[in-house]
Amino acid sequence: MATAVDVLVPTFNRPASLAITLTSLASQSFHEFCVIVSDQTEEFSVDERPEVRGVLRILEAKGVPAYLRRNRPRRGMAEQRQFLLEQAMAPYVLYLDDDLVLERDVVARLQAAMIAERCGFVGSAPIGLSHINDVRLHEQAIEFWDGPVLPEEVTWEGTRWQRHRLHNAANIFHVAQRLRLTPECQRLYKVAWVGGCVLFDRRALLSVGGFSFWRELPEAHCGEDVLAQLRVMRHYGGCAVLPSGTYHLELPTTLPDRRINAPELLPVDVPLKTTMIAQ
Repeated sequence: MATAVDVLVPTFNRPASLAITLTSLASQSFHEFCVIVSDQTEEFSVDERPEVRGVLRILEAKGVPAYLRRNRPRRGMAEQRQFLLEQAMAPYVLYLDDDLVLERDVVARLQAAMIAERCGFVGSAPIGLSHINDVRLHEQAIEFWDGPVLPEEVTWEGTRWQRHRLHNAANIFHVAQRLRLTPECQRLYKVAWVGGCVLFDRRALLSVGGFSFWRELPEAHCGEDVLAQLRVMRHYGGCAVLPSGTYHLELPTTLPDRRINAPELLPVDVPLKTTMIAQ
């Protein structure tokens, strides 16, 4: 069945949090999507766990196709994301981490923003509610898009990189509260990058090579999602929505070795493979 969005979920050894994430997908007001999970758990397959099987049944009952693919051995997160991208067929792909909870309108709002802006990606930055009382005004500078979302050059050593501070802790939750923004009057803002929940124009992502750069990285790396976004943003622009509506379960990372950071190792400026953007 053709869908508007393929939701791509990489997972490793997190059946309980995966079930929570999938449950938040099952409750979405927007249903024109399918779910593709890529499981790299070694000791078991996550679809053997009853909490995951139960939610997959709910998705099926709601008419949302859900597929589980096994991608082993582990060869790093960039390869895992590329594997998922190669499974996708929809014009838009939503990369969603396996430890997030989405309010019921998040996918609809991301899709609406993407259709309106026709840019490379739209993200919903996760909020860490353990920091709800940690108000960091010094990190809450925000730059809104008051016109169309345009291509931008952002590099990890440039001044625009400092935008990433806005996504620390619960900053975007506090900013949305202070500005009294609601899902009905969301605004788009400029980003360095967005973690965890990012809707891409699939052909824009493919045009910069997707995550095929995994072959240029050691297995232990981080920042692969950042590098892909920087490359897409350079040619097509990118943004995030406020309010976010996405929350982090704040689990321990499954990628403890973070010494190799992809944007520091590989170039942002790469030749386009194609200039086609989904219409």
